[in-house]
Amino acid sequence: MKLHNTLTRTVEDLEPHSPGTVTLYTCGPTVYDYAHIGNLRKFIFDDVLRRTLEATGLTVRHVMNITDVGHLVADEDESILSEDKFEKGARREGKSVWDVAAQYTEAFKADMKALNVLPPNVDPKRTQNHAAGDPYARATDFIPEQIDMVERLLKNGYAYQTQQAIYFDIQKLAGYGKLTGQDLGDKEVGARSEVVTDPHKHHPHDFAVWFFTTGHFADHTMRWPSPWGDGFPGWHLECSAIIHATLGDPIDIHTGGIDHIGTHHPNEMAQTEGAFGHDLARLWVHSEHLLVEGAKMSKSKDNFYTLANLTEQGFHPLAFRLLMLQAHYRSQLNFTLESLDSAQNTLLNLYAWADLKHQTGLAEIRLGDDDLSQFLDRIKLALADDLSTTRALAELFGYSTSLAPGMTLSPEDFEPLLASLDDLFGLRLAGRPDINDAAKALIAERETAREAKNWAAADKLRKQLAKHDLEISDTPNGPRWRRATTRL
Repeated sequence: MKLHNTLTRTVEDLEPHSPGTVTLYTCGPTVYDYAHIGNLRKFIFDDVLRRTLEATGLTVRHVMNITDVGHLVADEDESILSEDKFEKGARREGKSVWDVAAQYTEAFKADMKALNVLPPNVDPKRTQNHAAGDPYARATDFIPEQIDMVERLLKNGYAYQTQQAIYFDIQKLAGYGKLTGQDLGDKEVGARSEVVTDPHKHHPHDFAVWFFTTGHFADHTMRWPSPWGDGFPGWHLECSAIIHATLGDPIDIHTGGIDHIGTHHPNEMAQTEGAFGHDLARLWVHSEHLLVEGAKMSKSKDNFYTLANLTEQGFHPLAFRLLMLQAHYRSQLNFTLESLDSAQNTLLNLYAWADLKHQTGLAEIRLGDDDLSQFLDRIKLALADDLSTTRALAELFGYSTSLAPGMTLSPEDFEPLLASLDDLFGLRLAGRPDINDAAKALIAERETAREAKNWAAADKLRKQLAKHDLEISDTPNGPRWRRATTRL
């Protein structure tokens, strides 16, 4: 398995710390609003990575956080005058911050289920507020661990306290910013004067690990007691603390979007190095932006779609998943409704192929000219090469549309192949139900009409079948049906 490591800027072989087992942490959502499809691209990428690792025979210990506290509108956490995203969401919704976090946590989980994204599989710490069976690690369940980390940073001399916050002193850590390749001198020159709102900060880009509920945050709803006074953690702290508590560090793979490279991930790295004296992760893997009509998608620009927006327009969630797989995760992808419509048509063709096992009178299903193991191995090799989903899909499309004489399978043996493809692509090709008896009767009646050359009756029956969401093609081997939409 090879992956591009942002830290070294090279594609590297994955060498797990524990042979046969990979520790994987994927940065999760901030649940103050619906996730937009730019966010969802990243979670689909995480899922393809997870599925590929498992397909290569590795056991994956996977943790994902839910940010339900501490994320300021200014992601850099540089300004103590920035607004908290949950306070902003609560004001917009007319609800409490806790209700907002709960509402959008459930909305995120629903999106993940619709996109067939595997949930994390390492049970996070249980607290009184954490529902049993919930695999996501919520930041608010790890407040004691975050406080412990701040204590370690203070003890080790990597943090300092002012009246407004406790900051990480980035000048104390050799190599800070190595993920970006930017040294401290460059950061200081690039610092904006307006972000230096605490005159007692040692460096403009020192970041808060703990905010006090004083001044601008005096009325902050989300607060916890600490050895230094009531407050709440900085956004970057939760990931470092959750990783240490659930997976142990250093982990094998840490993922995120490229927007995490500049600030969030360097700060995560710094916290773990300062608190525990070793690296946070071996491989840092980042996915590119999803553009919309050529522009970066963001909530602040109000130029984004949610998954619900797309389904309301008749698109299936897995058509969006397939569209995301049609570009490499390290390439920008420009989203348009036209491209999504094309992906949906491709998905319908794949479903028609998967439905061959239900076709009346079909004794065998013709495939490509290689045996199954060679076909699946080519897909796995493509995915193991830095998640080359484009090559992997090309193999699938070529195999499922082959017109050349090739190997055949009985309809009964076809289902295990579809299940193997689902393990890799997550498109739900397997387990698709047959059409109902009423539709089968109409197909048989239409075939009788065709044999009698009663074309008017046959055409009328074709229109009736359309009401069953079926399109009919006449072949030398008999009629073949295809679902006209992605609904079953």
